[in-house]
Amino acid sequence: MPQEYRQILKYADEPGYTPDIECYLRHGGYDILRKALAIPPRNLADGRIVTGPDHLRQEVMTSGLRGRGGAGFSCGLKWSFVDRKSGKPIYLICNADESEPGTFKDKQIIYKDPHQLIEGMAIACYANDVHLAYIYIRGEFAEGAKILNRALKEARARDFLGENILGSDYDLEIHVHRGAGAYICGEETGLIESLEGKRAYPRIKPPYFPAVLGNNTGTRIVSISGHVRKPGYYEVEVGKATLGELINDPAFGGGLREGRKLKAIIPGGSSAKVFKAGEKFKIKRRGPDGKDAEQEIELLNLPYDFDSLIAAGSMSGSGGIIVLDDSTDIVEALANISEFYAHESCGQCTPCREGSLWMSKALQRLTHGEGREADADYLMKIADNIPGGRTVCAFGEACSWPVQSFVAKFKDEFVARGAADEENRTRRNAGPTAVGKLPASS
Repeated sequence: MPQEYRQILKYADEPGYTPDIECYLRHGGYDILRKALAIPPRNLADGRIVTGPDHLRQEVMTSGLRGRGGAGFSCGLKWSFVDRKSGKPIYLICNADESEPGTFKDKQIIYKDPHQLIEGMAIACYANDVHLAYIYIRGEFAEGAKILNRALKEARARDFLGENILGSDYDLEIHVHRGAGAYICGEETGLIESLEGKRAYPRIKPPYFPAVLGNNTGTRIVSISGHVRKPGYYEVEVGKATLGELINDPAFGGGLREGRKLKAIIPGGSSAKVFKAGEKFKIKRRGPDGKDAEQEIELLNLPYDFDSLIAAGSMSGSGGIIVLDDSTDIVEALANISEFYAHESCGQCTPCREGSLWMSKALQRLTHGEGREADADYLMKIADNIPGGRTVCAFGEACSWPVQSFVAKFKDEFVARGAADEENRTRRNAGPTAVGKLPASS
C-alpha cells in the first residue's frame, strides 16, 4: 500500500519544528539557493554560453515538473515562454489566495514552513531574471501574513534577500500583499488586477496551450475532507496512490464512517466535476509492451494524477478531495456549492453573473419546498450556456461544472425533490376536504 511521502512537508509537523529562520537553517534551509547562485557559466562547442539561470531552467524542463493547478501545465515550458528579450522587467507572483472550498494545503506551508516558500521563490526568481516578487495571500490568513512578513525580515537580515544576495551580484525583493477575501482573486489575471489596486476583474487572455501530457513527477499535497475518519492534509508522490487508497487506507483518510457507503467523490475542490460511486471509465494506459491500450478502470482504482482524472471527466484541481457518503442530501450539497459561486462571481460577464445566480435560486427553491419537477432540466440548460468561451475567465466553468455533473449523475434525486414539492403545493392549494353539515338539533 502507498505511504505518505513528505518532501514539502518533511519537517512541518515534527515536534519542535518552528517557522523561524534558525530552525530552517538547522534543517538545511537555503542550501539549495546557495548552490543555485553558485552554478558557473559553461561554454558550449558552438560558442554559446549556458548561464546558471539557463541551467536551472533546463533542469526544471528535464524534471517533468508540472504546475499544481488543475491543468498540470509543464513548469519548464511555462518558464520558457517568459519574454527575456524586450528588456521589460519580469515579476513573479506567488498565488497564496487559497479560496477553493475543500482545499487547505497551502496554509500548512505558510504557517509552518514559510522559509521554504521564500527559498523556492528566490530560486525561481533567479532562474527567470526576476528582481521583484509578491506573495498574494488570502485575506483571511491574517496570522499567515504576519508569519511571512517576519520570515522575509529574517531572510533579509541573513542576506538571502535584498541587494547582492550572498555576494552573487543578484538582487531580489519579495513583498506580501493581502487580498480582501475574494475567490475571484485566485484567478491569475484577477489577482494581478487586485495587486495593482484595481477591481479584481479578470483580463482577456490569449488562448492557452493545451495541457501538456507526460510525466507526473514530484509530490502533491492533497486535502481530504468530508465523510472520512481521518480528514486532513497528506503529501504523496503524484500518481503513486489511487483515489480509493487516499480515501480508505489507514495512512490517509482511514475509510468511511461506521455503517456508511460511498455515494460520491469531488476529486479536486468544489469546482471539479463529481464522481458517482461505482463509476467505471475507459482510459488509455501504457501496457508492458510500451503501447497505449484502452483499459476499463473503476472509480476507486483511478490513479490520483492530472491525466487520469482529466481522462475520467474531472480534474485534480486544487487537490481537495471531498468524500460524500450515503447520508448526503445531494440536492442540499449542490445548493451549498452553488450559493458560494453565486456570491463570489465578480459580475463582469453576463453569463456567469446571471447564470450563477439563477442556478443558486433554483436550488434554493428545491431545498425550501418550492421546487419543480422541471428544475433538473432547467439547471442543466443554464449550466450548459455558461461555459464554452462565453466568459473572460474560467470562473464561469467553475460554477457550471458542479451543476452539470451533479444533475447528470443524480438527476433522479433532483426530479424526485421537485415532483414532491409540486405534489405538496397541489395538496395545500386544494384546501381541506369539504364535509357535509350536520343536521340542526331539534
